[in-house]
Amino acid sequence: MNVYDFTVTDNKGNSVSLKEYEGKVLLIVNTATRCGLTPQYEGLEALYEKYREQGFEILDFPCNQFAFQAPGDAEKIDSFCRLNYGTKFPRFAKIKVNGSDADPLYVYLKEQKPGRIEWNFAKFLIDRKGNVVLRFAPTDKPATLEKAIEAELAK
Repeated sequence: MNVYDFTVTDNKGNSVSLKEYEGKVLLIVNTATRCGLTPQYEGLEALYEKYREQGFEILDFPCNQFAFQAPGDAEKIDSFCRLNYGTKFPRFAKIKVNGSDADPLYVYLKEQKPGRIEWNFAKFLIDRKGNVVLRFAPTDKPATLEKAIEAELAK
């Protein structure tokens, strides 16, 4: 089993098989628009712009589970991110990452790199074969992930 075995819902309500990203290096992130870490969107977009031509994708999963810091519907969240941070990477439907109703993708991610998701902007690096290779804390700034991303892209 790997991340390609999952189907998620995009921010328009469509089912998306993660097989669409097969062969790419992925960074899966749970996000929020009203969080002290929200400015990380700027750094995430910089990573995306720098590495996407080499086969890198960021998958953004808004999560309102931490102090209700991702209010609004999918359209409002997407508009906020595009207008304020110029994000172009794929954004998906709002999900839960902890608890009995956690999204199955996040249940799997946490099985691979154990532990509860502590807050918004937890990050999982996925290799080109769909395996979870690293987990980064919410406070890890996107720029600090560059060496790990480059290492996976070089494989």
